[in-house]
Amino acid sequence: MSLSRFRAAARTLVRLWADGVRFGAAAVRSRAQLAAENLFLRKQLALYVERQVNPRRADDATRIALVALSRLVEWRRILTIVQPATLIRWHRKGFRLFWRWKSKRRGRPPLPVRVQRVIADMASANWTWGEERIAAELLVKLGIPVSPRTVRRYMPPRGGAPRAGTRSAQWSTFVRNHATAILACDFFVAISATFRVFYVFVVLDVGTRRIRHWNVTEHPTADWTAQQFRMAVSGDEPQRFLIHDHDSIYSEEVDRTITAMGLTILKTPVRAPQANAFCERLIGTLRRECLDWVIRLNEDHLRTILREWVAHYNGGRPHTSLGPGIPDGAPIAPVLKERRIPDGYRVVAKPVLAGLHHEYLLEPVAA
Repeated sequence: MSLSRFRAAARTLVRLWADGVRFGAAAVRSRAQLAAENLFLRKQLALYVERQVNPRRADDATRIALVALSRLVEWRRILTIVQPATLIRWHRKGFRLFWRWKSKRRGRPPLPVRVQRVIADMASANWTWGEERIAAELLVKLGIPVSPRTVRRYMPPRGGAPRAGTRSAQWSTFVRNHATAILACDFFVAISATFRVFYVFVVLDVGTRRIRHWNVTEHPTADWTAQQFRMAVSGDEPQRFLIHDHDSIYSEEVDRTITAMGLTILKTPVRAPQANAFCERLIGTLRRECLDWVIRLNEDHLRTILREWVAHYNGGRPHTSLGPGIPDGAPIAPVLKERRIPDGYRVVAKPVLAGLHHEYLLEPVAA
């Protein structure tokens, strides 16, 4: 409520209280005195009516008082300042306001102001984040359980629509049941400021959503790809399957190298990127949250950017599919019973990629 509205409401209450005091004082007077005073006031009022002097507009206190008093007297015979329809309209408006207050929604209390400000700051400082990402950040890093729907209420308005798609239920069931035993890999292209084309290779642990390995080259070959698998897979891990597509870079020599490591190759159908949905989602996230927002100058610059973002992805970015959780198993903040920032603590933001993203944590306030 603004200051002007608060003052108007306070002024109305004071005037109603004064009218109530006058009514109480009149109630203890004799009937003859009240009749004489009533006639005295009506004689004076008749002079203004004869001269057709327009009274000032009635304020809220006057309207409420007249509506209340109309239930005690025959108001139609003595009403002079407004039309009877006006008084009836005031009466109906009062009932509407009363039932609006009586029927207002009884939901959960709003978030504390400090938490609302943190949500707004997160949304403003991280343009690529949606409500699910912010809700996960609040739960995992700060221990504040807030649903994405509640987060959306306090985010600044922005455009865009949620992505939608379909997937095979049978394949998704297999991947979900064997996620801890599956690795997925893929290539994607990154263009530099001088229009040089670089190929980025990533290997994803589907079970933990951790980026197991990545590398950049300008001229990918089968030998180079096989070497990447030797660097990513030691043979001691629980993974037993590897998903890749039908790209010619995965030659027979590469597949033999992978098989010698104890992995079973699962080749996706032709032109079916949804079959490697987890790795495709990783690449899409990398583009939307990183590469689409920076200009790569050269290969070294691209490696620097990817190195910082992969460290953030593995060790600081909450993943909704993990509960939410963090791939590298970083400690999750204890869930607070009350959705507020504890007294004596403050929210600290650690910038990532020069402020493109931020990692949040609670820190005691120095005495």
